[in-house]
Amino acid sequence: MDTEAPNPTHSRPPIIHAALQIALVALLLYACSRIVLPFVGILLWSVILAVILHPLHMRLSARLGNSWSATIIGLVGIALMLVPMYMVVTSLGASIYALVAGIQDHSLTIPPPPAWLAGLPVVGEKLADGWSLISTNMPAALAKYGPMLGKPAGWLASFAAGLATGGLSLVLSIGIAAVIVAYAEGASAFARQLMGVVTSDAARGAHLATLTAATVRGVATGVVGVAVIQTLLIGIGLFVMGVPAAGALTLITFLVAVVQIPALLITIPVIAYVFATEATTPAIIFAVWSVIAGLSDNILKPIMLGRGLEVPMPVILIGVIGGMISDGLLGLFIGPVLLAVAYVLLVEWLNPNPVANHPPAEGAQP
Repeated sequence: MDTEAPNPTHSRPPIIHAALQIALVALLLYACSRIVLPFVGILLWSVILAVILHPLHMRLSARLGNSWSATIIGLVGIALMLVPMYMVVTSLGASIYALVAGIQDHSLTIPPPPAWLAGLPVVGEKLADGWSLISTNMPAALAKYGPMLGKPAGWLASFAAGLATGGLSLVLSIGIAAVIVAYAEGASAFARQLMGVVTSDAARGAHLATLTAATVRGVATGVVGVAVIQTLLIGIGLFVMGVPAAGALTLITFLVAVVQIPALLITIPVIAYVFATEATTPAIIFAVWSVIAGLSDNILKPIMLGRGLEVPMPVILIGVIGGMISDGLLGLFIGPVLLAVAYVLLVEWLNPNPVANHPPAEGAQP
């Protein structure tokens, strides 16, 4: 006769057991999310940077060792990011402060509108009248147009206030990315295992992990990376020539470059301004530099853009605008990469037989 006490686990209904497991997992996820949520943006960009920097880390670690390679990548990356970020943020902050101060003490001067503006169809006359009022009577213009500018001015002030925080977040992300690349092998194995669990297929999970890494590198280097290099080249010319609002123009150039609009749309009016205000020789040098920098994306894209990467430009555009609105400066970088990865994974998920249509994945690199 079996006198052994019955196991209470066996007597518990399966549905209650499953509900308890789900509740405990949900509670754990909620508790962890409250702790991690303030750092989500920084961690996302750190992972993206780690994926981008991993090939460089592999080459350096073969000569210097894993730890030294990660350390050098972190220190050099922080130095390269900190200097231009400091210049852009301080210049933009100074421009916004000068604009607000000029409006408040009525010292801001606006030149009269050009003669051709009134000749534009439909809106030309109204634009010319508004411009003339602003240039001749700033208090009256503020009284008339001030209520319409309240919300945009508030958003601009908030965005400017977040620039310093965003710049520090970008610098911190590079340091975290250097730590991640030092543990690249474990991170790669974790990514493949996680994808395998999500898809219930180890081969498909490894393929999706590899595809995700390829998409991150393709968008980050071919779109964001090209935009950053082109913006740096144009920004150097703006700051060297002492163009007013150089920081704001540099930021606008980056936005334009990310959405694949020719940067010459920004540089040509600036070139005209420099010719009107500076001596001929430096103006010519600036013009040549700006034109070369504005066309540099035509050379950089074939070199840096991921082969076979097909992400529609509206996805990139929505990622840039939405990322900037939601996360400020950091969102400019995270937004397009994150949406591109989501789009590629969605297309791959809709593929009826993905593993058969692609070569077996050898492993995703972080």
